[in-house]
Amino acid sequence: MRIFGVDPGSAHTGYGCIDTSGGRHRILACGALSPPAQSAFPEKLRTIHDGLAALIAEHRPETVAIEDLFYARNARSALKLGHVRGVVMLAASEAGLPVVEYAPAEVKRAVVGYGRAEKQQVQQMVGLLLGLEPPPSRLDVTDALAVAVCHAHSIRPGAVDGPPAAPGGRPRSWRQYRPPGAAR
Repeated sequence: MRIFGVDPGSAHTGYGCIDTSGGRHRILACGALSPPAQSAFPEKLRTIHDGLAALIAEHRPETVAIEDLFYARNARSALKLGHVRGVVMLAASEAGLPVVEYAPAEVKRAVVGYGRAEKQQVQQMVGLLLGLEPPPSRLDVTDALAVAVCHAHSIRPGAVDGPPAAPGGRPRSWRQYRPPGAAR
């Protein structure tokens, strides 16, 4: 399975594409999209969208995994991050790909084994899991790869639509919610 991970950010949007066959992962591409700092915010969004759309078309993943909004220092930062997440989802949707979201603590738990791990711990584990010596130096790139690895560790064999239901059969994402009595 090919997974495209994204760590959204308005200054730097990290991305990483991996191939996985269960327990083994192989990196295909990684980097960051960094719009010019002096660009107007709508132009930054266009740059991020166009860059991601081109990368998705080039690497043809089966799913896109993104880091969910955890918190922001202020409302303005949260709104900007929400806009960036929106263009990431738009690029994936235009390519006909499912999008799954993971909270930062969930990503850290899947990669490091501890939901409050430091960014450097995530960076080192991503390097170990993907056989990268040294691991990427940019933390937004290792975060994107970590999101992809998290999805690889969360999916059921043969599934591409996201993680299994939480204990008790509750959906782990609003995308998995089905009203009682609805056809599946």
